[in-house]
Amino acid sequence: MISGFSLTIYMGPVALLLVVMTVQIKCFQEIITIGYRVYRSYELPWFRTLSWYFLICVNYFFYGETVADYFGALVQREEPLQFLARYHRFISFALYLAGFCMFVLSLVKKHYRLQFYMFAWTHVTLLIVVTQSHLVIQNLFEGMIWFIVPISIVICNDIMAYLFGFFFGRTPLIKLSPKKTWEGFIGGFFSTVVFGFILAYLLSQIQYFVCPVGFNSETNGFTIECEPSDIFVMHEYTLPAVLQKTLRWKTVNLYPFQIHSIFLSSFGSLIGPFGGFFASGFKRAFKIKDFANTIPGHGGIMDRFDCQYLMATFTHVYIASFIRGPNPSKVLQQLLMLQPEQQLGIFHTLHSHLRETNILPPAADQAE
Repeated sequence: MISGFSLTIYMGPVALLLVVMTVQIKCFQEIITIGYRVYRSYELPWFRTLSWYFLICVNYFFYGETVADYFGALVQREEPLQFLARYHRFISFALYLAGFCMFVLSLVKKHYRLQFYMFAWTHVTLLIVVTQSHLVIQNLFEGMIWFIVPISIVICNDIMAYLFGFFFGRTPLIKLSPKKTWEGFIGGFFSTVVFGFILAYLLSQIQYFVCPVGFNSETNGFTIECEPSDIFVMHEYTLPAVLQKTLRWKTVNLYPFQIHSIFLSSFGSLIGPFGGFFASGFKRAFKIKDFANTIPGHGGIMDRFDCQYLMATFTHVYIASFIRGPNPSKVLQQLLMLQPEQQLGIFHTLHSHLRETNILPPAADQAE
């Protein structure tokens, strides 16, 4: 499994996008199938078709947003894509509205309540699976390190919590998962923080992992080249007085991302498991052992990714709150989509502002 994951990373962003989409579709199928079995809804008219139709609509919306956001140069060059990008949200809404109307027209008097149960089931599944899968992709485009580290943290915590619980576990942690213990929970936390710290150090040195994923309009392919941002450049930090006396070091050299990894690891080991507890409660509520039997002896795909989705959401929020700043390339992409007279107006406004703030060199001012 580790070798397969490594190979996928080596193959680049396209392979990872395909893996994320495959996992998303399989997780959706597993949860929807449980709904069909629990509510015995196989005979509902059009409902299986509508469930997959809504999945397609939501994916069209999210992937369209991604294309417009990250591949502005490609959109600007292709006229059909310009039309689709400009009216993307209207088209997405129209597609969803068509499905909504199909659902209303499919209502059958003796199955009203059951049909609305399944309508709600489908939409909650879309919220849990598709929305959070989209966040995984957003994290990937910020740099592969934001994709690899969170996933690895959850895997590490799962393994180490099991090992500590197996060898030292005595105290039950939560009734939803009787095999979980406090010893495994605490041991998994400290092990995961150390693991995340070391992994962050190793990956921060490699440009392939730290650069945002971009699109090169000349080669029509993804590019992973950049000047590493400040959080991936080694800094010298002064240690607190207490640690200076203990370690006999006054300073330490770290990548800022290593400090961020502590927060990611803390969430992945302290809050991330609650995604698994939620899944356990869900399965107990419907009296099933696993979401599916896709992986012999390990259940379904959703059983393996119940914590990953919660971790992906936290990572996305963390990036948006503490990491991401103004992105000049995205601003430029939006400017290129404006009309020539609008671009010229922005140019004159920016020129005046730079001149007033003495940022524009005098030579450039005279040439103007």
